[in-house]
Amino acid sequence: MLHHLLALEKIWVSFPGFGWKFKINNIAFEIAGIKFYWYGILIALAVLLCLILGMKQCRKHGMTPDLVTDYCLLCFPLAFIGARLYYVFCEWSTYHVKGDIGKTLSNITNVREGGLAIYGGVLGAALAIFLMSKIRKIPVSTVMDFAIVYIPLGQAIGRWGNFFNQEAFGTTTNLPWGMKSAQIGRYLSLHCPNLDSDMPVHPTFFYESVGTLIIFFILLAVRKKSKKPWTTTACYCVLYGIIRFFIEGLRTDSLYISGTNLRTSQVLSLILIVIGLLVISLGRIYDWEKKPIPEKFIKADEQMRRDAKRRKEQKLRDYEEGEDIEDRVERLSKSSFSIDEEEKEEGSDSDDGESSEEDADAEEETDSEDLSEEEETEESSDQDEEEK
Repeated sequence: MLHHLLALEKIWVSFPGFGWKFKINNIAFEIAGIKFYWYGILIALAVLLCLILGMKQCRKHGMTPDLVTDYCLLCFPLAFIGARLYYVFCEWSTYHVKGDIGKTLSNITNVREGGLAIYGGVLGAALAIFLMSKIRKIPVSTVMDFAIVYIPLGQAIGRWGNFFNQEAFGTTTNLPWGMKSAQIGRYLSLHCPNLDSDMPVHPTFFYESVGTLIIFFILLAVRKKSKKPWTTTACYCVLYGIIRFFIEGLRTDSLYISGTNLRTSQVLSLILIVIGLLVISLGRIYDWEKKPIPEKFIKADEQMRRDAKRRKEQKLRDYEEGEDIEDRVERLSKSSFSIDEEEKEEGSDSDDGESSEEDADAEEETDSEDLSEEEETEESSDQDEEEK
């Protein structure tokens, strides 16, 4: 999540235990007065990478590229809206202005000041998948088990935006990978007076990035081998719930349930763990079966691939017809150069073989002629003896 963004402020971040020190800037670049933050760029890269992987792997899991595109067009905006509304709901007192609806709405929509929560994004994307599946009449479990794999990969990349913003860190620590910065020190002084602002803190964003990357690879294996619906989705709920529960306990910027000391993300993590285990158990007890997407989508995808192949071939024929003779000869000569070379080599080998065979035949013919001459000489000598 985001709490606030600094305007063009360069921050020194150090890891005293390793002797490392970096100068970072949460703004990547600026064009015509518009600032592009690393947080947004990393999220965009994560979304793009997940989309590319999904498009490449979809056919292996009963999906088609067109369906992946349709789902993404709805998932991305609803995930963003869900991430924002989840944060606003948990921090309602910060955004609500009593008696001024316009100001309240302005605060809610001002996302450049920060305030996004990953759990809200996941719930928004799940809602989008449910709605699109109902519209297209596709089994929800099939799409969820396919798509959920890429959620932790996106989280692993997006979490590095917290590093550039110097947020989502944990309590103080003496571990060698603890980090320090001026912004961290200011935050601890204002919001955590019981902690020493001069000490390093847990880089909890890094913990979650590594943890979700591991989950991504585990889910790839689960999706490939699972035979029950909802298994991959349930595994994500259990694995991420466990990781987030413990990491959230280290955070210094957690959202709390109003009027309690319960961290919202920890409560939701426990709920996800229970749901995931329950779904896995029910799937085995009742022997749930996977449902493929309707055949019409597969056939439509195959037809589109055939049409694309025909268009490519027609385009090549049109190009060849409009080509000059010299250009065509040059193109064909280049394309067939290696083939001609191989044929020449094979031809030379065959010529050698033929010449050797001819030599052998000639030798055999010479030998046969010599033998016939000897036989004739012997016959004539026999005849002379008989005459005598």
